Amino acid sequence: MTSEQVTARSGGRAGAVRTEAGAVAPLSSVRLTSGLLRHWQDRNVRSTIPHTIEQLRAAGNLDNLSRLLAEEPPPYRGRYPFLDTDLYKTLEGLAYEIGAGRTDAGVREFFDEVVGLLERVQAEDGYLNSFLQDAAAAKKPWEDLAWGHELYNLGHLIQAAVAARRRMGDDRLLAVAVRFADLVVRRFGEGGEGGICGHPEVEMALVELYRETGNRDYLTQARLFVDRRGHGNLRHSIFPPEYFQDHLPFRDLPTVTGHAVRMAYLAAGATDVFLETGDRTLFETLDRIWDDMVATKLYLTGGLGSRHSDEAIGDRYELPSERSYSETCAAIALMQWAWRMFLATGGAKYLDVYERVLFNAYAVGLSADGTAFFYDNPLQRRPDHEQRSGAETGGEALRRPWFGCPCCPPNIVRWMAQLGDYVAAERPDMLLVAQYAEARIETDALAVSVTTDYPWDGDVRLTVERAPGRPYAISLRIPGWARGVTLDGEPVTAEDGWLTVERQWAQGDKLRLHLPMPVRGHASHPYLDATRGAVAVARGPLVHCVEQQGTPAPVDDLVLPADRLAAAELASAPEGLPGEVAIRVTADVAPTAPPELYPEITEQPPVAEPPLTVPVTLVPYFLWGNRRAEAMRVWVRTR
Repeated sequence: MTSEQVTARSGGRAGAVRTEAGAVAPLSSVRLTSGLLRHWQDRNVRSTIPHTIEQLRAAGNLDNLSRLLAEEPPPYRGRYPFLDTDLYKTLEGLAYEIGAGRTDAGVREFFDEVVGLLERVQAEDGYLNSFLQDAAAAKKPWEDLAWGHELYNLGHLIQAAVAARRRMGDDRLLAVAVRFADLVVRRFGEGGEGGICGHPEVEMALVELYRETGNRDYLTQARLFVDRRGHGNLRHSIFPPEYFQDHLPFRDLPTVTGHAVRMAYLAAGATDVFLETGDRTLFETLDRIWDDMVATKLYLTGGLGSRHSDEAIGDRYELPSERSYSETCAAIALMQWAWRMFLATGGAKYLDVYERVLFNAYAVGLSADGTAFFYDNPLQRRPDHEQRSGAETGGEALRRPWFGCPCCPPNIVRWMAQLGDYVAAERPDMLLVAQYAEARIETDALAVSVTTDYPWDGDVRLTVERAPGRPYAISLRIPGWARGVTLDGEPVTAEDGWLTVERQWAQGDKLRLHLPMPVRGHASHPYLDATRGAVAVARGPLVHCVEQQGTPAPVDDLVLPADRLAAAELASAPEGLPGEVAIRVTADVAPTAPPELYPEITEQPPVAEPPLTVPVTLVPYFLWGNRRAEAMRVWVRTR
């Protein structure tokens, strides 16, 4: 396929996946109408996108492209050779918002400017990389696949290009992406070089390009990249093979491992390959490492990755709170993997993780005003914690407006713009409501409106606006945390996480689902040393935390017996925070800590004094860090 043939389409609706037994198809016809997710999207358009465009210009991302048009290009700006991806991720988000008619002329001008630059600087053979196309660059194209990130760049370019075509009807970027992808197929396809990228991402993008164009070469290339890992196809430096998920063949992986973002992107791409090929050996690995990750390596917030040194996942049960890395990009990658596992199986357990990540590990990465970002996301803040991406010598006390390695902010932009695509899916004669948000959902046969104040409230009302005139099923996900669920006032029991109602619907028919949201406490596995003897507080899908502003006693001195949660009360969010619901409890204050770091245990413990009890206000974890830079805890000790 050539760039002149990009108008070819695969059979069926753009973005459809091959349906294996149990598989479901995504819906791209969901429109968020109100509520928290719509508020996030409005903030994205109003604040985050303009801020990101401003930062990209200031950091030199556009200059890195335009300089290639000069006879003697000025030096590349930035430390990393993959900064083009920040433009691509931003373009993907812009395609959604421009296509929805929600942006101003300035945003469209930026989109056109970047696309125009890419068209002009792309090499004749299709190669595109603003760092390595410079003759003065320290390395040559394809010389260092471990760190050059050319294929990683291509992946984000493809995803932006497919979004532009589907949402805007604009083929220009797709023509650029196809030329680059064709070069990759010629160089690394069957019979070509056996290379792979040090940073997986291109795999799922190539599958999506196959879905959009019908060119099976792209699917074959994605499969080859998955199958080549662990066979000596990558020259490693700085970090060992495990960091790159290249120490074992993919199907032999016993667990998720290495760099967290790379791991989740690779797993998402492998799931896409399974969805299109039906290769059960891939799914057996994916299912095994997913379950092991959820059981032993995932934070309560859905964060993935416990190590700062190599941004890695860490060992089983290695989940320290104050040093949780939980990179925001890893949260997005994990949601991508979770959604694909749901598409492959219809399993509600994957959506439970998606929801946990969405409202906690992902949402915390962005400030309430939409213009500052967390790169790492700890579950505990000491007074001297600094926010950094790992490359800086210092950092801000809380969120930062930008980073030297700014992969997370544009990733947030693109994911916010497409949240509606992850609300619902379909099977033949069945709508599956995967996430709860105020929205209008349409299939070819059925249209429903959803009214809810989720995640602040567990009441969800569905109204049929268009009915198919034949029996049709509506299947509602029942979150794993929900107990005492009712439908239309009657107690119901979910089957494998789903509640299905099948009937011949009429316009105006209604369903009312109630998901009770009492305050609940969570303990941790006894092998998890970091949080042994502590409790975390949650309500619905939202994990909560205590900031120093929420109590008169030092946060580290609080003791919260688990039985106090039965008397917890709901309250309005504290002044300065936009959330609707906070939690109030009472906690004890521990005796003054001994001066020694490791005091000796005496035979006669001191006589216990009556504890001092103080009020504590817990706020949703995703809202922490929007006031003063003070201490914070998700896990509070119970004794």
